Amino acid sequence: MLTHSTRRWLAGLGVAGAFVAASASPAVAAPAAEFDLYFEDVTVAADSPGVVRSPALYSSESTVLNEVSVRYDYSSLAGKITLAGESGNDCTADGEGVLLCREYAPVTVDELYGGFFGEVVIAPTDKAANGDAGELKISLKAAGKDVASYASRIRVGEGVDLQGGPDTTVTAAPGGKFQAPVTVFNVGTTEVDGVVAMFDTDYGIRTKERFDNCLYADDFLFACEFDEKIPASGGATATFNYELATDTYAPGREYSYAWFMTPADFEDLLAVREGAGAEKAHRGTGKTLSLKAVSAARAARAAQTDTDPSNNFSGLQVDVTGKNGADLEAVGATLNGKKGAELTAALGFRNNGPATLDYLRSDSNVTYVDVTVPTGTTAVEVPVECAPRTGGDVEWPEAGTPGAAEYRCYPGPFAPAGEALTGEFKFRIDKVIANATGTVKVNVPCECEGGFYEDLKPANDVAKILVNAAGGEGGGAGDGDGDGDGGSLPITGQSTGLIAGLGALLLAAGAGGYLVAKRRRTRFVA
Repeated sequence: MLTHSTRRWLAGLGVAGAFVAASASPAVAAPAAEFDLYFEDVTVAADSPGVVRSPALYSSESTVLNEVSVRYDYSSLAGKITLAGESGNDCTADGEGVLLCREYAPVTVDELYGGFFGEVVIAPTDKAANGDAGELKISLKAAGKDVASYASRIRVGEGVDLQGGPDTTVTAAPGGKFQAPVTVFNVGTTEVDGVVAMFDTDYGIRTKERFDNCLYADDFLFACEFDEKIPASGGATATFNYELATDTYAPGREYSYAWFMTPADFEDLLAVREGAGAEKAHRGTGKTLSLKAVSAARAARAAQTDTDPSNNFSGLQVDVTGKNGADLEAVGATLNGKKGAELTAALGFRNNGPATLDYLRSDSNVTYVDVTVPTGTTAVEVPVECAPRTGGDVEWPEAGTPGAAEYRCYPGPFAPAGEALTGEFKFRIDKVIANATGTVKVNVPCECEGGFYEDLKPANDVAKILVNAAGGEGGGAGDGDGDGDGGSLPITGQSTGLIAGLGALLLAAGAGGYLVAKRRRTRFVA
């Protein structure tokens, strides 16, 4: 479950309505690149084998770093904490309380997804005691030069073991209301002093309640903090009132997962996200949501950490009934210019609704879009989400490469109802031809995951790209500017809220999730 959910959270980082996130082949160590290094705060249980963590590096542009080394300075906790390279990693001590790790091969740092490094084991010694805390200073070098640094916290806490309750299945129609429980068990031998439920929820599942111990963004719930104690071998339950968004696709299924953690582990996750400058979610102003077993007032809480987070999930499945489909309409353009002119067109498609298409959980594309370059022109700039195509062959490794006659574009996993998803193509006029024509086709067949083949109005799946149209002939749905200024449509409406709304997604992915989401907003946009 942990692996699935982690993949889902990372897959969902394109919720801004961006086209798919594959980056162009990275260049080697561009000097102009700016780097951000992050390492999650850690609470490690005394008398435990420790935890495994790794740093993540994010760059302003895709690059490759050579001769990479990462230095971990934990001298403030020397004697109480040890750091060692995970099996197979090249790590050695570099003085007391310092670990130096070297990467065997060049490290690719993707502009969107970042770069990742060998893992380290953070473990307590027999001298570690609950409440011990110190700073972990991390610095990264490439080819002997400083690249980035970061400081995080390590603390020693009490070990507990949470476990998610049974999965739940309910039935509802778009706009319908339903209830579902969230249940957690303490399967350890130590009383759990408070618990946090963090939610990984599909777009269609909403809650209108605003409990003062829960965090929200728009209609999206992403975490609730409970103060109740849960005794060893005990459990606790809370019930949520949900409703499906009116633009939920039907028939279909929507999912939500609750991820349970200790308050200290939740605090560790929050810290790195806030360090990246992410907007904070808003606490509700309503009543307090309680677990069934309510404890009396008590002394200040000590830090606790979950020693086995692999079983901390509980699932909700909503079987969506009725019929609520979508009409995807191709967006073309009409351009005018002289020989040699370079004209920009925002090409793609519009989801006319009434349903939003959400493929985030499967991490697949909502549809596939083919662009044929107008006769007499050359594509001199192409979105990185579009790859040259010849017949049924798509050269994905060449994505973003100009000069091809046809392209296949991958529009990502989310298409909100009422919005267009477009990306900028720039065409150079090599020969002035009246009514020079290209096409944009949406919902094209693809022998791959995803795609949309239940379109409500297939007649508008094709739009023209007309260059120097004669007699006022239009270029199909969503014509571009006649002067060729073009440009991507602004990010508007529901997809904007969704960036902030899927708080658990960005929170779980830490700083990287927030940075990826921000960067995707500059690409194919809604």
